Amino acid sequence: MFSVEERDLIQRRLLHLAEQDPAVVAAAITGSHATNDEDRWSDIDLAFGISGPLDAVLQRWTQQMYQDFTAVHHWDLRSGSAIYRVFLLPRCLEVDLSFSPEAEFGARGPSWRLIFGRSTAPPAPAPSGHDEMAGLAWHHALHARISIERGRYWQAEHWISALRTQTIALACQRLGHSTSYAKGAHLLPGEITGPLEPTLVRSIDEPELRRALSAAAAALTAELTRTDPTLAARLRPILTDLAAIVGPPQTSEP
Repeated sequence: MFSVEERDLIQRRLLHLAEQDPAVVAAAITGSHATNDEDRWSDIDLAFGISGPLDAVLQRWTQQMYQDFTAVHHWDLRSGSAIYRVFLLPRCLEVDLSFSPEAEFGARGPSWRLIFGRSTAPPAPAPSGHDEMAGLAWHHALHARISIERGRYWQAEHWISALRTQTIALACQRLGHSTSYAKGAHLLPGEITGPLEPTLVRSIDEPELRRALSAAAAALTAELTRTDPTLAARLRPILTDLAAIVGPPQTSEP
């Protein structure tokens, strides 16, 4: 694994390169380093405002990451006009570099520290996303049950785990914690996380999957009752049906 000294040296080198690149007109540190919340395991997150077309700058920086920093692999995540190019370096160090057009370069959240250049005003707050998270949760419960009935047990495990993830996100949103990538999960009280432990799938067989789905549906119902009692009342009969431990009655041949 990388050392803190190695990571911090690479971050300083990258910021120095950004200052020397005429196409990079602004730069910011994002992620945990921006708020001084980094720890031994934190990766590098930098955002660049670019003058001119992004493609040429992306190509040049990618080549430099492989030549000068011996990158092992990279992939892209797009968000609006920004491109996040995610690099894996030796010794398991992740480097996330965001490239945005100059006119749209600015903070998209609280984890932002401008290093040089100018940034645009932050966008208006986005909707809470509660309906989307709740909708994904019942969607995942439905498809978990369907996967069990189809005998697609690994797919069922996927949907049960995804259902648990959405329930955690709903709880995090209610308590004001980060909702993405379970970043706020460790801040949840035991009264929330305790009932989630039985939702873990312990083996890939039908009885166990039905048991875990039942626990996951119950945990979702409890969380919805806290966040949106009206929606919880509407969804409770459906979630109860989906969580039934026993399979549907079999029709007999006449």
